[in-house]
Amino acid sequence: MTEQMPTINIKKVLIANRGEIAVRIIRACQELGILTVAVYSDADREALHVRYADEAYHIGPPPPRESYLVIEKLIDVALRSGVDAIHPGFGFLSERAEFAEAAVQSGLVWIGPSPEAIRIMGDKEMARETVKAAGVPVIPGTEPGLSNEELIAAAAAMGYPVMVKAAAGGGGKGMRIVEKPEDMPNALISAEREAANAFGDGRVYIEKLVTGARHIEFQILADHYGNTIHLFERDCSIQRRHQKLVEEAPSPSNEMTEELRAEMGAMAVRAAESVNYVGAGTIECLLDKDGRYYFLEMNTRIQVEHPITELITGVDLVQEQIRVARGRRLGIAQEDLTINGHAIECRINAEDPYNNFMPSVGKITTYIAPSGPGVRVDSGIFDGYEVTTYYDPMLAKLICWGETRGMALLRMRRALDEYKIMGLKTNIPFHQNLLDSHRFLAGNYDTNFVEQRFEMQEEDDDEFADVAAILAVLVEHRFRQENAQRIQRNARDTSNWKWVGRYERMHR
Repeated sequence: MTEQMPTINIKKVLIANRGEIAVRIIRACQELGILTVAVYSDADREALHVRYADEAYHIGPPPPRESYLVIEKLIDVALRSGVDAIHPGFGFLSERAEFAEAAVQSGLVWIGPSPEAIRIMGDKEMARETVKAAGVPVIPGTEPGLSNEELIAAAAAMGYPVMVKAAAGGGGKGMRIVEKPEDMPNALISAEREAANAFGDGRVYIEKLVTGARHIEFQILADHYGNTIHLFERDCSIQRRHQKLVEEAPSPSNEMTEELRAEMGAMAVRAAESVNYVGAGTIECLLDKDGRYYFLEMNTRIQVEHPITELITGVDLVQEQIRVARGRRLGIAQEDLTINGHAIECRINAEDPYNNFMPSVGKITTYIAPSGPGVRVDSGIFDGYEVTTYYDPMLAKLICWGETRGMALLRMRRALDEYKIMGLKTNIPFHQNLLDSHRFLAGNYDTNFVEQRFEMQEEDDDEFADVAAILAVLVEHRFRQENAQRIQRNARDTSNWKWVGRYERMHR
């Protein structure tokens, strides 16, 4: 579309999400003078996004399938509260074409791409075929809908290792790496079961596994007038079980030359334009050791890791989403964009890194967030916040910027030392250990780094137990001595100065 659209007046927005992304969107709306409406489950009644929004509505019990995933409840709140638009955030219903359609059919503005673009890019095989037609390289693989016998035969012809992937999913759900033919049947069954539970669609397909690769993604923005730009890359290779833990922008990879960056950026723009994309989105790719890249998928929403792109470009991506939804043209062109410095994001999760990253729940008793130059914290937690098993374990995102990667790393190290979350286990020790890794500091890592080449330094409580006990006794003894000198009363229950004063008055 190239004709001028009438500007849509968005005065109030429903945020169909929770946690830190809901808080992030509320802040963007406040700066634009837009009122906000929050939704909450029983577990989120006292959540930060509920406190910050102008209005808040209860939508049900804690399980997402009874609250945040119920389209009818969200549309009902939107209509009752009189909002003009809906922002889905990320996760939950953000990539469900049915939700976007329901919003549009209700006369609301959907702050995101069209339902058709979500539908195409949400179906892995349809997305692959669409971008292939636009000249985008893809990883060899099969189409969804094949029988397990056909998938096993295709994997044998393709050659192991391969990856089983859910056709309708993302975020590592319904994904299995298969190294040997004998493991294939069980991998298919478990992936199909997990995909059906997570997305209501058990279809899977297989791709050739690219070993030793980096996970590189390009942020794109597009308006209703055919203007599409990329905002450079993010390196998301530090992962565990296909879940991202640390992201950097730009990529520290030696393969990421200026020429390759421009080539991949142009590829990302073509992929977005192949579905007439509008709004903010991300093209995810694999980059191998030889500098070859392959399209993985497109995320038709704002990404968790969007802050690092904001810090190196100076562009507020959430506000740009809203401006595009209002019918405005992009305020920036590709030639206006440059990379300014380096940014790193650490996802702070309620997990125990010393116990196989098991989830940790409970009440946060102490919360002290880091601050200072180049430090940003996006979170939805506070002292007394109750972490439950109902939602994603991510508590916050710690983002640090520096003029160089070295400066960003130094600031991240300081910020992690300052970050204090008491009352439950977090993965802050993992990030601290990671920043002590020579391979990570050198930028020499791939998607298998955490699981195959990185180990947590186990806490050896027994080794220092006696020393800790002795120190505790000495500190307590010293404390008692100092307090005795300060506050212990003499036998006469008053100070010697008072007794001297009384004596002098009596003998005048």
